[in-house]
Amino acid sequence: MDRTSLIGIILGVLAVGVGMALKGASPAALLNFPAILIIFVGTAASIAIAFPGSELKRIPKLFGILFSNQQEMSEKELIPLFRDWATIARKEGLLALESHVEEIKEPFLKHGMKMVIDGQPPEFIREILEDDLHSMEERHLAGASIFSQAGTYAPTLGVLGAVIGLVAALGSLDDIDALGPAIAAAFIATLMGIFTGYVLWHPFANKLKRKSKRELHIKQIMIESILAIQSGISARVIEDKILTYIPSKERQLDTASEEGESINV
Repeated sequence: MDRTSLIGIILGVLAVGVGMALKGASPAALLNFPAILIIFVGTAASIAIAFPGSELKRIPKLFGILFSNQQEMSEKELIPLFRDWATIARKEGLLALESHVEEIKEPFLKHGMKMVIDGQPPEFIREILEDDLHSMEERHLAGASIFSQAGTYAPTLGVLGAVIGLVAALGSLDDIDALGPAIAAAFIATLMGIFTGYVLWHPFANKLKRKSKRELHIKQIMIESILAIQSGISARVIEDKILTYIPSKERQLDTASEEGESINV
């Protein structure tokens, strides 16, 4: 589970609730059904109008991505994998990799290596894999844009809710005692609209984009490493190439750890 998403939401709710209490306003004022209806149902309606049904069906899956850790392989996991494959390919030939590739669960990596084993030309392999990446990026951006648009609509709907509340409040000017609470309640919709827009929807969109960028980065490393194995590049060169994608401090730590293990042995 990606706890940062949950922690962020909890901190956001606490910040608003405690802030209201410190300012002398009751957090219970947030339990305003008309405001909740205008913001959440209004935002859902706007999104339904703005996006086709085929994209809206992915919303449950997008929430799953937001609150779960990606099972994407890391650069450090790719190094020994491609190092071993490169060694086998140079000693026994590319066909010797077939049994090893079948054990891989990552479909993108397995597809690329199978094309190498089948003897497809490198230009064709690169084109197929990069087209796959491009399609994946388009899908990811479409998903992130749903939340990005929700973050744009919600604050405006909050203003709409405030206007509706003010209209209702000004309609009863003869009751001065009820006017203050009515105006205060009118602005709850604005508060909710701004909160959901800038604490939920826009950050959700940003997290989806960051996770997408990370996945694209790993798959791009896979493409280059797959083609390096096909061209017969040595395991050491492939390892050095993947290491360039890892921050220098982490590389130094890994080297120190490996040296320590060898000394202990």
